[in-house]
Amino acid sequence: MILNTGYEVLIAGIGGAILAQTLKVMLYFITHKEINFKILTTTGGMPSSHSAVVTGIATSVALIQGFDSVLFAVSTGFAIIIMYDATGIRRAAGKTAATLNRFIREIRAKDQKITTYATLKELLGHTPIEVFWGAILGVIFAYFVHGILQLLLL
Repeated sequence: MILNTGYEVLIAGIGGAILAQTLKVMLYFITHKEINFKILTTTGGMPSSHSAVVTGIATSVALIQGFDSVLFAVSTGFAIIIMYDATGIRRAAGKTAATLNRFIREIRAKDQKITTYATLKELLGHTPIEVFWGAILGVIFAYFVHGILQLLLL
């Protein structure tokens, strides 16, 4: 049985992340007119898969255990921390990486002796709107999973 179990919670969370990453590829294709499958395994961008995971988990827990359960409170607290981190620390790290990459490019332009430099990853965190839409996606996906499982298994 999957309905109303931890399996349902995992499906809602992991499935939400997969959906968010797939949407990133589709949005990239719409804006750049080319497919980039590397986006499936990267962080950052619209929508936030981190937000989709944690809100999918929290919503699924609420649907199973109730919105007044301790487990829902814990999973919601966890979700808030993850989403705050995505827009705060991880986003700041991405901005720092962008600044360092630009600084190294300027130095390399002046001094061609610098040949080895690994470009730092700049797209680490999320804007608040990316986190918001990832969270909405996670909530909707959890309701979808719960509804589909009820139809299939009852």
